[in-house]
Amino acid sequence: MRILVTGGAGFIGAAMSTYLADHHEQVIAFDNLHPQIHPDHQPTTGFDKRVELYEADVTDPAAWDTLLERFTPDVVVHLAAETGTGQSLTESTRHASVNVVGTTTMLDAFARHQVIPQRIVLASSRAVYGEGAWRHTSGEHAGELFYPGSRTVAMFEKEEWDFPEAEPVAMNAALVEPHPSSVYAVTKIAQEQLLRMWGDAFGCEIGIVRLQNVYGPGQTPSNPYTGIMSLFCRVAYNKQQISVYEDGLIRRDFIIIDDVARALIKMIEIEKCPGVSVDIGAGHYTTILEAAQIIAKIYGAPEPKITGQWRHGDVRHAWADPEPARELLGFEAEVDVEEGFTRLASWINTQTQYL
Repeated sequence: MRILVTGGAGFIGAAMSTYLADHHEQVIAFDNLHPQIHPDHQPTTGFDKRVELYEADVTDPAAWDTLLERFTPDVVVHLAAETGTGQSLTESTRHASVNVVGTTTMLDAFARHQVIPQRIVLASSRAVYGEGAWRHTSGEHAGELFYPGSRTVAMFEKEEWDFPEAEPVAMNAALVEPHPSSVYAVTKIAQEQLLRMWGDAFGCEIGIVRLQNVYGPGQTPSNPYTGIMSLFCRVAYNKQQISVYEDGLIRRDFIIIDDVARALIKMIEIEKCPGVSVDIGAGHYTTILEAAQIIAKIYGAPEPKITGQWRHGDVRHAWADPEPARELLGFEAEVDVEEGFTRLASWINTQTQYL
């Protein structure tokens, strides 16, 4: 197939590039090499040179016209996005422009050139769930799901980290409703909805994966808005003490880039896309304290310090139910966090310019 990957020179695109070049007729990466992701103005480590790099911005209609005059993609993998959750609050116009307007600009260009891909695969995010669903553990509603919304400043100040008499549940698109709690999350659910409406109208299959916390070799160590594990590695490398927020028991689902690339490739190549968004994660959670302890042990750094600090808007718990991905895509993560963090640390150690 002829495959177009927006944001294709970035972290995920580079990880997919060799497989796509090996197995498909033509692959083009549409990427503007944004300096926050590409400080050296080069594709991410691992980008296969057999993939053509088309340097342009997805929000530029003229760039789309130039490309589509010579290239008709069978499959589009839509990775191009601004991804800083916290940053999106103060740079909301940029996030909305790239994520929402960039998507509609792409779709308008396809319609304008009468280029209807067979399939568009979107990399969405677990952020669309916000705080997600919780289950009452006592009282007359015991066992029932509810959506508590974001934790309040009053809760943080009292160090009430969890919602009382309740437990969180794994993220599963078939059971848990989106309740975005950041500008970034709003733009990602907008992407999902725009693509589904457009695909239905034009007869284009839409495949959507909601990714958990992606990490691994190649993730820009200098980007302060993504990659908490890269940050932990840099601190531990210098034999400093990693600071852990709240009580250290925040749950996250860390999935290595290799597994994410496999999941996306499955969505590209599956005979028919699932009709629902598919959550992609390691299938189990790791607390932030556990993650910090693993990193500290790798480097022989001091035991991490629980600070009790907090950031307004941080989600307390997030991890994916692995069953839908297993059933719908035949996907299961292969790399556990101990091995994955070791791989990340080995790569970070070579990035001396950031250490």
